[in-house]
Amino acid sequence: MLSKELEFAINAAFTGARAKRHEFITVEHLLLALLDNALVADALRSCGADLAQLGRELREYIDSHTPVVDDPEQHDVQPTLGFQRVLQRAFFHVQSAGKKEVTALNVLVAIFSEQEAQAVFLLNKQSVTRLDVVNYISHGIRKVHDHEEEDDASAAAESNENNGDQDENASPLDLYAANLNARARKGRIDPLIGRDSEVERVVQILCRRRKNNPLLVGDPGVGKSAIAEGLAKRIVDGDVPEVLKDCTIFQLDMGTLLAGTRYRGDF
Repeated sequence: MLSKELEFAINAAFTGARAKRHEFITVEHLLLALLDNALVADALRSCGADLAQLGRELREYIDSHTPVVDDPEQHDVQPTLGFQRVLQRAFFHVQSAGKKEVTALNVLVAIFSEQEAQAVFLLNKQSVTRLDVVNYISHGIRKVHDHEEEDDASAAAESNENNGDQDENASPLDLYAANLNARARKGRIDPLIGRDSEVERVVQILCRRRKNNPLLVGDPGVGKSAIAEGLAKRIVDGDVPEVLKDCTIFQLDMGTLLAGTRYRGDF
């Protein structure tokens, strides 16, 4: 099912193509229509796009490369294969995510898979990537800020220091992971008892030049996290080989990472 704003954008793209007697409706027509959507415009602006320049370049390309029909009454506008693939890809993603409605933002992300499309070239020309858009949609991580936002951020800096609110510009590691080394320094990790051989084995694997990725497997509650915490405490205490003394152990919080996300396959 299409959202109302996406239906409006697609209808606008078809209307614009018919008005100019274009034979085909392309990915470029679709992106141009999406620029009028507030959510898409905000996402692209947050990723560093110049919407005025992008719209101008899209119009120039469409007008110079799209075939024109003599009698539009006898020939209806036909969607290109790329146009159809974009919508299908957005549908498939929404279905796989368990959602019921395809939005304009879903289509914007799907456009990036059409690598040969001029629309993607123009987006990449402005250093806007699929990952930038997905980061903004899923986690609100902005690539750039406009001047008003920068002024607001500087004015609120002191209050943020006092109340400890999470800043959207904070490092993803700060937002979605816990620094076990820092916990160990604060004495929040208890000494590990009875797991010395497992920790030693993890240290040996990490010190390898190749195949140095230890994998702890076991049922819930058997102490896998405790081994990682024990390793962090050893690093803080300096009880590790020289190659590991400057290492930091992070514990990824998958619940926080996935909370509210739409593009789980990207993280």
